[in-house]
Formats: sequence, C-alpha cells, structure tokens
Amino acid sequence: MNWDQVEGQWLQLKGQVKAKWGKITDDELTTIAGKKDQLVGKLQEHYGIVKDDAERELDSWVASTKIDQIKDDSKKRVDQIKTNTQKRVDHVKENAKKM
Repeated sequence: MNWDQVEGQWLQLKGQVKAKWGKITDDELTTIAGKKDQLVGKLQEHYGIVKDDAERELDSWVASTKIDQIKDDSKKRVDQIKTNTQKRVDHVKENAKKM
C-alpha cells in the first residue's frame, strides 16, 4: 500500500490508525484525511517523537496494512447489512399481509 491508497481509503483506515495511535482524536483523524504530513505532525505532537521516527512508524504501518483485506471486510459488512435489511423488509411485508 502507498500513501495515495491510504488517502483514498482513509475512512476505512482511520479506525486502524486510532487503534494503533489512540492519543489522536477522532476530530483530528477527520481533519488529517489521510494526509501523511498531517499525521506525522500529530504523532510528533501526541507522542513526542521526532519527524524521522514518526515517518518511519507510518511507513512501517502502511507497508503492513493490506488494503485488499480492508476492502473485503468492508464488502462483507455491506453484504451483511443488505441481507439483514432484506430480512426485515420481508418480515414487514409478511406482517402487512396478515392485517
């Protein structure tokens, strides 16, 4: 994965960022929006590390993050929501017929 992919998949990835670097707030993650330089700055601010160390940490994290797995997990969640929604619709239709 590279930073263009991180930026493009930020909504899916920011939960992982929050899990790894919990001192970064949700509002900050929203503002960062996948921008590496901003995330480096927040790591420096919250963890008191120098820029080079923050960049190394991020590069290591990005290299270990598998975007395909994230996409698969997201698709599974969407499919599950669709299935559950359809079950509820079918249930409502059945109840409506009984009235």
